[in-house]
Amino acid sequence: MDSYRKIESKTIVFITGAFVSSSCWDNWVTYFEMEGYTCIAPPWPNKEAPAAALRALHPSKAIASTRLAGLVDYYADQVKKLHQKPIVIGHSMGGLIVQLLLQRNLVSAGVAIHPVAPQGVISFSWSMLKSVWGPLGYFTSVDKSFMMSFKQWQFAFTNDMPEAEQRATYEAYAIPESKLISRDGLTKVAHIDFTKFHAPLLITAGTEDHIVPEALNYANYKKYQSFATTSYKSFKGRNHFVLGQPTWLQDAEYIYKWLQQ
Repeated sequence: MDSYRKIESKTIVFITGAFVSSSCWDNWVTYFEMEGYTCIAPPWPNKEAPAAALRALHPSKAIASTRLAGLVDYYADQVKKLHQKPIVIGHSMGGLIVQLLLQRNLVSAGVAIHPVAPQGVISFSWSMLKSVWGPLGYFTSVDKSFMMSFKQWQFAFTNDMPEAEQRATYEAYAIPESKLISRDGLTKVAHIDFTKFHAPLLITAGTEDHIVPEALNYANYKKYQSFATTSYKSFKGRNHFVLGQPTWLQDAEYIYKWLQQ
């Protein structure tokens, strides 16, 4: 095995995406801890409270002020505090942050689950455009946070799930978000140098994801030129709520096996 490909770290940092509470990682933390890893899932700044409490704060100027550059620096500081370079696993915007941390050579390996695409990797999928228009918040004040409605949540996150499950997940995890951070994903702050050699990276996709379509994840993967350390896996039937779908354990097991290769 290539010594650079070998992943020896036993620490995992989970990075949450936009619109959801960091408690979305609870089952994942339990699973990987049972497999011998030390796990942490730091919430985003100003999002330390439970989902219901954060919704009660909406509109929140503090949440609205979150920017991608500051968030990447925040997670960079988190990983620098650890005794060894950790594995980082991120979902959606957290997946983009995983790619940006790999670019800084701060981690031993990364897993980007349905990641927001870096600058310049685009899709004109109707489902994506419909999903992101509200969060981008054009023609509205950026001083106010954006709160996804239940109807928007049904389309962007939990499509094809029973309505009772959609409602339960909305109540458990949906939180206000910054409009600026969604916009920052389109700027140079989200730039990746795809020619740069990097630690092992796995990008995963879901066939039913509306907000980050499968084709966009594949285009993201294909941009990388270091294929020896870049892997791709698409899962059938996964929507953007992939972390909490009944199939989450299958995904976690696949990632665990990838880390052992």
